Amino acid sequence: MDLTKPVNFVSTGVVMPNQEIDKNAKEENDEVEEDKPGLGLGSATPGLGSGLGFNSASHASSTKKQDVIDDEEDGDDEFLPTAFGRKIKEGAQRRERERVKSKSVKNSQGGRRESDMVDVGKFEKHTKGIGMKLLEKMGYRGGGLGKNEQGIVTPIEAKLRPKNMGMGFNDYKETSLPDLKEEEKKSLPPPPADRAKEKLWSKQARVKKKTDYITAKELLTRKEEQGLEVVQKVFDMRGPQVRVLTNLENLNAEEKAKENDVPMPELQHNIRLILDLAELDIQKVDRELRNERETAAALQIEKEKLQKEATRQKKQLDDMEEIVFVLDQIGEDNSLGKLTLETLANTFNDLKRKYRDDYKLCNLSCIACSFAVPLFIRVFQGWDPLQNPSHGLELISLWKNLLQGQDIFEISDAASPYSQLVMEVVFPAVRISGTNTWQARDPEPMLRFLDLWEKLLPPSVLHSILDNIVMHKLTEAVDTWDPRRETVPIHVWVHPWLPLLGPKLESLYHTIRFKLGNVLHAWHPSDASAYTILSPWKTVFDPASWEQLIVRYIVPKLITVLQEFQVNPADQKLDQFYWVMSWASAVPVHHMVTLLEVGFFAKWQQVLYHWLCSSPNFEEVTQWYMGWKNLLPQELLANERIRYQLNVGLDMMNQAVEGMEVVQPGLRENISFLRAREQRQFEAAAAAQAQRQASVTPTDTMGGGLEMSLKEVIEAHAQHHELLFKPKPGRMYNGHQIYGFGNISIIMDSLNQKVFAQTEGGWSLVSLDQLVEMQKNFGSKRR
Repeated sequence: MDLTKPVNFVSTGVVMPNQEIDKNAKEENDEVEEDKPGLGLGSATPGLGSGLGFNSASHASSTKKQDVIDDEEDGDDEFLPTAFGRKIKEGAQRRERERVKSKSVKNSQGGRRESDMVDVGKFEKHTKGIGMKLLEKMGYRGGGLGKNEQGIVTPIEAKLRPKNMGMGFNDYKETSLPDLKEEEKKSLPPPPADRAKEKLWSKQARVKKKTDYITAKELLTRKEEQGLEVVQKVFDMRGPQVRVLTNLENLNAEEKAKENDVPMPELQHNIRLILDLAELDIQKVDRELRNERETAAALQIEKEKLQKEATRQKKQLDDMEEIVFVLDQIGEDNSLGKLTLETLANTFNDLKRKYRDDYKLCNLSCIACSFAVPLFIRVFQGWDPLQNPSHGLELISLWKNLLQGQDIFEISDAASPYSQLVMEVVFPAVRISGTNTWQARDPEPMLRFLDLWEKLLPPSVLHSILDNIVMHKLTEAVDTWDPRRETVPIHVWVHPWLPLLGPKLESLYHTIRFKLGNVLHAWHPSDASAYTILSPWKTVFDPASWEQLIVRYIVPKLITVLQEFQVNPADQKLDQFYWVMSWASAVPVHHMVTLLEVGFFAKWQQVLYHWLCSSPNFEEVTQWYMGWKNLLPQELLANERIRYQLNVGLDMMNQAVEGMEVVQPGLRENISFLRAREQRQFEAAAAAQAQRQASVTPTDTMGGGLEMSLKEVIEAHAQHHELLFKPKPGRMYNGHQIYGFGNISIIMDSLNQKVFAQTEGGWSLVSLDQLVEMQKNFGSKRR
């Protein structure tokens, strides 16, 4: 008897046993029917056929409902009686009961009730169904609430409203919660229809599928197509036991399998793990095999390289033995005196041709040079390169190719074998001839030798010849050069060295300008030799030095000549004008233009003015004008100021032809000039008067005139005796600049007005006459 059931009472208080017994029997039968769906349960008789895998004979006389359940669960007889099987069994029984109940409710209701009761108690699928049981025991059979089923069928729905909005605001229509749930269900993908009915644990439900097996080679091919993936073991220690995984995707595979009612998830997990580990081992073995194959291939390549290297070294060793044998033979011939330059050159040429790499590696050129130098010294003994510069050219050219080859970088190496050969054989002969017999004023012999040997001389040897021989000789020749006595201009024997020496000649230019300046003091423009000497130096001197030389010594002489020049159309003498025009290409243009404006055009325009005022023959005037214009060089005619002066004369001629009054040229300019000159004369007279009043003693110790500094006095004294006076750059003594007075080094004490000269005993106080005497003694000692 079930004591948990609610107690039924009769209104009269009289118990009706028969009715109670029938009702209890009916409830027991319902409970038996609810317990029957399962895995092979037998009859309800205690102790007979209970458990998994057994069926009693009374099972055949069950109700129709039980027969349907047994037919659907006919494959459960062989299910193992384990805890895992019990869980599966309980889940299957629960799902079957829910299906039967829902089917019976649909069949018992019709019309509107049938449509309204579809979702009644639907929420109880998430619970144990206690609410529906309580309603059924109170007499509820579906439909609306109340005695006559006039109440609501669906549960009270929750209404959703915006936040802080009151009831009935603005006729707002609330949204029910079930509608939102239906929208969410529509957005989700529908579950598989047959998923609930699948019974993978059932033997009959298992569909025998053909098992596909793949080989290790196919597995590796598939992995290569998918891409290289590094498979690592992952240890899951979240549970009571440590699990080994090879893929994080299978981390929660067991829980997912339980949720999806996958049969035996532990077994499937273990099998999958075994497969992954086996796959991992196959990949590892394959990777190791690949590494071994690559190692074997690398070792094979290394073996081939070593074999080639061994073959090369063996060949090199054989070549070395052959080279040593040849060198031994050369040594024997040299000791016997049979060795010649021709045989030596042929032997080393053969070695260079056969063993090119070993020739460079062993530096055989140095060995060849050591054998060749004594033989070359014999060949060039007594050789004068200035008299016979072509001697030995072919022999040296042959040995240049032998000792130097095509490597152009060895030319600049002073320690190369070829440079040593030329330095020991050729350079001594050139030094002896250049020092003893060659004269700087006759540069042709040395230039001819350098022209023939320029391509054969290494740069180091060529620079030694130019610096130690040529430059030394040129310096001595410039120091002793006297422009007034020598008939050969200095540029004839200095300029040929410009391509070879270039900027190195700058040290000679100061001396040349100084000596030219001394000569030009007494020069007259009628002497054309000055132009012959100076004009070649215009492109050699720097522009500033050239302009300074011309302005200081040439322009004043030309101004004097133009002042003396007379413009006379009746009897014109052009000698002085020609003297000036001969310097047009040498004098800077702006100085030449100024010189003509002041010394020539003023006179020329005045003569033209007076001529036009005396009713002349205009054809003669035109010819006279064109004649003067043709005498001017093109570089002067291109100048704007010269064209202006010519246009002034042309305007006067046009005015005279047209009968207009001819304006005297320079009238306004002359008035302004006279006023300015009178002002300057007045200021100069006032300054002189003030100076005479302020001065007490004469300031000039030389007998009148302006006072000169000590440096100017010494410079004038040196110029008077034709000696070079110049500072020595970078040389100082006790804070005083050292100067060269000829060949004597001096310093000046401007504060005490003293001059000190350098002697053997140190610096001595000297006078100007003593300096001149010391210079003469120095020259006599050198001679």
